[in-house]
Amino acid sequence: MLVLIAVAAFLAIGLEPAVSWLVRHGFPRWAAVATVFVLAFAVLAGFLAAAIPPMVTQGGALVHNAPDYLGHLEQNYPVLGELSTRFHLQDELRRALDAGNMPIVVVLTAYFLADFAHIRSSIYRLAPNSRRPRTILIGDETFAKVGGYVLGNLPISLITAVLTFVWLVAFDVPYPLLLAVLVAVLDLIPVVGSTLAGVVVALVALTVSLPVSLATIVFFIALRLFEDYLLVPRIIGRTVKVPPMVTVVAVLIGGALLGIVGALLAIPVAAAVLLLARETVFPQLDRG
Repeated sequence: MLVLIAVAAFLAIGLEPAVSWLVRHGFPRWAAVATVFVLAFAVLAGFLAAAIPPMVTQGGALVHNAPDYLGHLEQNYPVLGELSTRFHLQDELRRALDAGNMPIVVVLTAYFLADFAHIRSSIYRLAPNSRRPRTILIGDETFAKVGGYVLGNLPISLITAVLTFVWLVAFDVPYPLLLAVLVAVLDLIPVVGSTLAGVVVALVALTVSLPVSLATIVFFIALRLFEDYLLVPRIIGRTVKVPPMVTVVAVLIGGALLGIVGALLAIPVAAAVLLLARETVFPQLDRG
C-alpha cells in the first residue's frame, strides 16, 4: 500500500503543472482536476479501443506459439532459460502489471491533485518560520523536477514505441503492436528499461532470422542514443539533472527495494535528494 501511495503521489506531481495551468486560466481547481482526468481517460480509451483488438489477437497467438518459440530458442541458446529463471522476469512483470491495483492508484492520484495546494502548504509549515521561505523555494524546485520528469517521460516513451512499431512492421517481426506497447512501458524505467525492451524484441526477432535479430539490436542501440542525446534534452531538458553514476546506483537500489516501481521512481527521488543535499547539507558542512 505504501508503494501505491508513492506511485499516486508521483503521478499527482506529474499532472500538477497541467492542473495549475488550467487554474491560472480561470478553472476552479475541481474542474481543472476533472478536465485533466477526462482528457487522460479519453486519450487512453481511444488508444485502447484501437489497440485492444489487435493486441488480444497478437497476445493470444503469442501465448499459443510461446512454447514452440521458447523450446526453439532454449535449444539453440540455453543461457536464455537460465537468465529468465535467475531474474524472475515473469513474476516481476506480473506484479508490476497487477490490474487490481490500478483503481486504487487512480483514486489516490485524484485526491492528491484535488488537495495538492493544501498538502504542499502543510508540508512547508513543518519547517520553522525563520526557514520557511527557503523551504518553500527548495520545495517548489523539487516538485518542479519530479513533475517535469514524470510528465516528460510519457511523450518520450510514446515516440520510442511508434518507432519500434514501424521497425517491426517493416521487417515482418511477429506481434509488432504488442511489442511496441511493451517497449513504451519498459522505456519508462531509466537506464535498464530500454535495454531490457531491446533484449525482448531482439529475442522475438530471432524467430524470424539471425540477421533480423542483429539488425534489431543495432536499431535499439541507435534508438537509445537518439533518446538520450535528442529526445531527453529537448523534452525534459535540464529539469532533472542527475549524474550518470548516481542514475545507475539509484536505479539499482530502487529496483532491489521495490522492483519495477522502485526503478521507475529512482531518478526523481535521486534528483530531489541531490537538490536537498546541495541546498541544505553541503552549505552547512562548508560553514562548519
